[in-house]
Amino acid sequence: MTRDAYLGAQDRLGSMAKKETSENQPEKKGRVEIERNGPYVVSGNLPLSKEIICPDEDGEPLKWAAGEKYPPQEEYRLCRCGQSKNKPYCDKTHVKIDFDGTETASLKKYGEQADWVDGPDLILYDVQKLCAAARFCHREGGTWELTEKSGDKRCRETAIQQAGMCPSGRLTACDKKTKKALEPVFEQEITLVEDPEENVSGPIWVKGGVPIKASDGSEYEVRNRVTLCRCGESRNKPFCDGSHIPFEFNDGDKSLRRNKR
Repeated sequence: MTRDAYLGAQDRLGSMAKKETSENQPEKKGRVEIERNGPYVVSGNLPLSKEIICPDEDGEPLKWAAGEKYPPQEEYRLCRCGQSKNKPYCDKTHVKIDFDGTETASLKKYGEQADWVDGPDLILYDVQKLCAAARFCHREGGTWELTEKSGDKRCRETAIQQAGMCPSGRLTACDKKTKKALEPVFEQEITLVEDPEENVSGPIWVKGGVPIKASDGSEYEVRNRVTLCRCGESRNKPFCDGSHIPFEFNDGDKSLRRNKR
């Protein structure tokens, strides 16, 4: 499959997502706008909650569990510098600390950046720069190896599951015959990742094709799964690059043990 074929698959995915929205409900208007060196401004009454990474007996991420839910709001501002005393919301600490939130991530489309693994039944697309270190891709030899063995039904199903659980959208599994992106279907919402196995708080997970606007007015490609940095340390802002782990970012969630940053 070529990159152009992948982009076509993504276009079909977007059409499918719109079609699966109930015809009796108005199209959702959620969006995220980034303030220069400031917070994420979330509008459109997007639900906000926490999700917790649950490991298997070997400590590898296996599934997601629901965490705390926040009261609904039409608009709210989420901390981006990582040092708010009112996490997850912004309290303007970014002004006091002169936070440098310069956005350095590429505006290129996913398909223009992706490498891929060509398996018997699947093609796995991979944009390494988007990795948020959630590690769902590690089990059973890894999603890449499972893709190479995707002629086997179990390997195929596990590869699709692992790719779809990747919150950042780094990995995308596509059916080799239909060229269809095998994506989970999400409602538009925002969740805050907690990672007890690493004892850290993770990124902001933006689900369901929410538009994200950069502080200079540019628009990032709309994707089904996106993770935004909330520790303030990513080198690929606004996206998470896994820096919350070495910097031991902790928002004080009850699933974690360390004192909050």
